[in-house]
Order: sequence, then C-alpha cells, then structure tokens
Amino acid sequence: MSGRLWGTSAPAKVILLGEHAVVYGQPAASVAIDLRMRCRIRSASISSLNGMPLTAHNYSYVSACLAKHDAGPTAVATDSDFPSGSGLGSSAAVTVALLAALARSKGNWDEETVAREAFEVESEVQGRASPIDTSTCAHGHGILITSERRDHLLWEMSCDTRRWCVHDLKVPNMTLVIGFTGRSAPTGPMVAKVKRYVDHSTFAREVIEDIGQMTLEGVKQMAKGDLESLGRTMTRDHKLLAILGVSSPELDKMVSATLPYSYGAKLTGAGGGGSMIALTDRPEKVMEIIRSKGGKPYTVVTDVPGVKNE
Repeated sequence: MSGRLWGTSAPAKVILLGEHAVVYGQPAASVAIDLRMRCRIRSASISSLNGMPLTAHNYSYVSACLAKHDAGPTAVATDSDFPSGSGLGSSAAVTVALLAALARSKGNWDEETVAREAFEVESEVQGRASPIDTSTCAHGHGILITSERRDHLLWEMSCDTRRWCVHDLKVPNMTLVIGFTGRSAPTGPMVAKVKRYVDHSTFAREVIEDIGQMTLEGVKQMAKGDLESLGRTMTRDHKLLAILGVSSPELDKMVSATLPYSYGAKLTGAGGGGSMIALTDRPEKVMEIIRSKGGKPYTVVTDVPGVKNE
C-alpha cells in the first residue's frame, strides 16, 4: 500500500420495495441515490478510522474489511453526505468503498468481487443479511433481487440455504424525498426482531410473501413508468412493514403527513427509526412537511453510478 492515499466512493441507497422480506428469499427492489460515502486509506503505524484507533470491538465493518484483505495497519478516513443509521445503507456504502480502496491499493477492483466481499462482511457483522444493500452500493443505478434468474442478471449469491439472483433494474426518472427521523436504527437488531416473529407466526410468513408479490407488481409499474400505481404499492408495502413491527411513531407520522402531496410513501431500510421516502412531483412541499414533523429532508435523484475511484 505504501504511504500513498487511495480513494473511492460508493452511493447511498433506498429500498423502494421488499426490505426485510428479501432476507427470506422474496424479491426486493432498490436504487442508488446521489448521496455518497467517500473513503481514503493509507498505510500507518496503527489501524484507525477518522483518527480513532480500531479495536476488536469497535467499527466492526471497517475491522472486518481490513481482516478480509489481510491489510496491515491502515488509516481509514471517511466522509459521508448522509448520516449513519439513517436507513440509507451507510454500513454497505462504507464497506463497499473500503473494500474497493483496499483492492485498488493492490492493483484494481471489479464490481462483482467488491459486491461479494461486502455481502460476506455484512453477513458476518449482522448475523443475517441479504445482498441488496451491498449490491446496490457496488453496482449503482437500480437492483432487483429475486430467488430465480430473470433478464439482466448481474450475479448470484448464496448464504447457508438461501440464494439470491441480483439483476440490473431499469428505473424511471423519479424524484424521491427522504425524511430522516434523526434517530439511528442499527439493522442487525431489527432483522433479528423480524426473524423471531417469522419463526413463530404463520401470519408473519404470509406478510413476508405478500411483500414479495407487491415488489414484483412495483417492478412492472416501473417498467411502464406508472408512478401513480407505484406510489400506491409503496404505501401498501409500508402498512405491511408496520404489521411486522419495524415502523415507528416518527416514521408513521411522516408517511401519513406526506401522502396528500405524494404518489406514495413508506419507510426505507431496516426501520425502527432511520428514514422514510416519498415518491412525489412536489418535493418542496414534501420537504416542508417533513421539517414540520421534526425530520431532516433530502431531495435525491436516481440512476447514479455505483462504487468508483475518487
């Protein structure tokens, strides 16, 4: 690595449809957005993240990335356009960007290898994960994950008995407004909470299947550019996620308040806090409402590149 600086960046992501259900092999659709996580690395006397020493018990994603590449002592510096724990894929983005930087310091990287390694890191740290966040941050643009191969396959991934087929998804031009609740919500505990429910409830398993079917409806609506129908599907998805127990009063409040000015709205990511998204053609009004409910709004665009050198 020498003392040279190596820099990369990866985009944030929002899941349009299918979060939590994707962990159980159901379809999910996500898009990369124009908020980015930048990462720079150089060799150092001790490993650190933004000047803080790394130990076995802190900054677990960064530590796992360094271990995967058998990196010597490395100084890692990150700079993000979006907050950690916001439901926008911060752990996936930093993992993807760091793995690409580490590979670049040894020669070069490729998108699929970075996506695979990043999924392995997230699985190790979270205990149970899907490749949707890491694949979206690596590939950019749009991603559809299903259990069966479809057109535009990028790669397949598996973990224990589960298998995912990751596809490029063509996404229409959309304006999304994100509302961050200001309350971080780590992914791992929310995934574990849903697993306990699904393991003990036939009803919860049916909800998971309904979310998967809804995702495929939404993909057809996107292909037609039918944003009104897509918005209604997103709103229905939010109601099912709330039944699974992953919404929160703050998220429900912002979703309800923005619906009169949106095609649809829902939580995005793990839930329990984090962020919601609204599909709208009145972004200024939606941002105003989110602020009035105590949230931090971002207007974002889609169809942005994945991980890249900086």
